Amino acid sequence: MKNYNILVIGDTHIPFERPDYLNFCVSIADRCKCKIIVHAGDLVDNHAINYHEHDPDGRSPSDEMREADEHLARWFDAFPNVFLCLGNHDRLVNRKIKTFGLPSRAIKPFREIWNLPSTWEEGFSCDFYGVRFMHGTGLSGKNAHIKAAEQNRQSTVIGHTHSTLAVNYLVSEKDRIFGANCGCGIDRHSYAFEYGRELLNKPALGCAVVTDKGQFVQVFPLII
Repeated sequence: MKNYNILVIGDTHIPFERPDYLNFCVSIADRCKCKIIVHAGDLVDNHAINYHEHDPDGRSPSDEMREADEHLARWFDAFPNVFLCLGNHDRLVNRKIKTFGLPSRAIKPFREIWNLPSTWEEGFSCDFYGVRFMHGTGLSGKNAHIKAAEQNRQSTVIGHTHSTLAVNYLVSEKDRIFGANCGCGIDRHSYAFEYGRELLNKPALGCAVVTDKGQFVQVFPLII
């Protein structure tokens, strides 16, 4: 496999992403000559059907999906080829189906619901150059990326924990691996993130780039 740099896009939670996050990701991909694009998950938010409290004055599920479609079209155009690591918000429809006791045949697959391009692939994780890319569902805290690398026993890049944008290298007698969190691209002023309004730790906006056939990773903060 050729030495292609990999852009890792953080949680977008469309349609509640920052308006400038798409252009930021495009600029980093161009600057670092990234040929492989990975989305770390939570592509969409699904706020209106969340299990947590949602804003009763917010958009209905249908209105939120229509707005998400408009935003997604811009992302599909900017990044024609992407591997999406499905996140917990991406899977809310499937979880709701189980809550109501309906069989899987009663719901469309994720890619059909959101009209993913045929050139987009989705799954819970993917590996390039021995590096694991995944959302990070089930992990929490500022060291979630380190835990992911330790548990996978290989270099790992995650998203999921919005307030972390970091890289740590773990070195043993046998090898050196890294754990990285690529940050996120959410608009913290949106009503979908009202729950975090009083939290001291704010979203760490940014993305990550893996280079040198998986030997190195760098995080890029979005300059506000």
